[in-house]
Amino acid sequence: MRTVRACAGRRVVCAQDTSEINFARWAGRKGLGPGGDGKTPGFFVHPIVAVDAEEQAVLGLVGARIWTRGSAPVAPRASREIEDKESARWIEGAHTASERLRDAAQIIVTGDQEADIWACFARRPVNVELLVRARHDRPLATQGTLFSAPRSWPELCRYQITIAPRRIGEKARTTIVVARSGPIRVLRPATARQQDPAELELGLVEITELEPPPKGVEPVLWRLLTTLPVDGADAAKDIARLYCLRWRIEEVFRTLKSDGLKLEDSQVRGVEHLFRLAALGLAAAVRILQLVDARNGSFRPMSDVLDQEFEPAVVAIGKTREGGTKPQQNPHSQGSLSWLSWIVARYGGWNCYGKPPGPKTMAQGWKQFSAILAGYIMAKQLP
Repeated sequence: MRTVRACAGRRVVCAQDTSEINFARWAGRKGLGPGGDGKTPGFFVHPIVAVDAEEQAVLGLVGARIWTRGSAPVAPRASREIEDKESARWIEGAHTASERLRDAAQIIVTGDQEADIWACFARRPVNVELLVRARHDRPLATQGTLFSAPRSWPELCRYQITIAPRRIGEKARTTIVVARSGPIRVLRPATARQQDPAELELGLVEITELEPPPKGVEPVLWRLLTTLPVDGADAAKDIARLYCLRWRIEEVFRTLKSDGLKLEDSQVRGVEHLFRLAALGLAAAVRILQLVDARNGSFRPMSDVLDQEFEPAVVAIGKTREGGTKPQQNPHSQGSLSWLSWIVARYGGWNCYGKPPGPKTMAQGWKQFSAILAGYIMAKQLP
């Protein structure tokens, strides 16, 4: 419900993706199926995370699907309906965003190449726009294929982008890219149901790297399928920018696992308990990122992560972490998310100097802060 309120009236990117929770190092789990390699016990999480399209701030968790695979063999993919496949999660994610974020000004659901599924476009909710990185070189109604279409399109612009690091320890890099875009009409694949439209009119934006990248680095080549308008350089650049916001969900996964909560190190064994822990972990990972986002100032209110009724308690608790020097005074407006973030970071061990607080500091800080907040509330309720 906090996410619903935060998204009201805003243009929102809903990033969805899947991550495996793998227990290769820990034996004795009960009820888990095979992971991505078909052997290691594990399960999967597929969250939908709302991001402000303009400010790029994480607004909250919209929903999630959590499941483990059965060990019994399944029928070939081509013989099963989309509803009987794991890939149905991409359609479910769009419908979840549609239903829960009805008050948003615009909902743009993004996905990587796994989300390039005909049924996602054919059955999208009317209040949802889609933005997906193309995986399949689909045939077009105008002859030719999707991947070959941009070859005849004029160059719209050249501009600089920043590529986020794919792994911890890597650095972001900047590069010059070329943008092309145009409308296309994609033919229904033979495996789709006959009730679907015979063709769909979509927009395609192609972003290519101008110069060869550093050795060992794949060049930028994004073919972005979308239901948004693609006419002109500004539209093409905006679509590429919106797709880049999909990276926020990768940060959620990193915070859930290696860079914060370390869910895969849990000693919980039963599958139902693990699922509940994963759901709580997703909510916590999103909250941690919201606090990290706000560390240098934010337009968001504290109520994005903590009910405003607790503000008097936070005032009292926050005072205990202020010092005598100016850097040790909370510089943010009371009641703002930045103000709360500063307090939580202090409880996580941040000393107000040097490197700004990251996910690990915020995770530790929230653990300490929430325990003290619970004690404060209990003390106030005593007769």
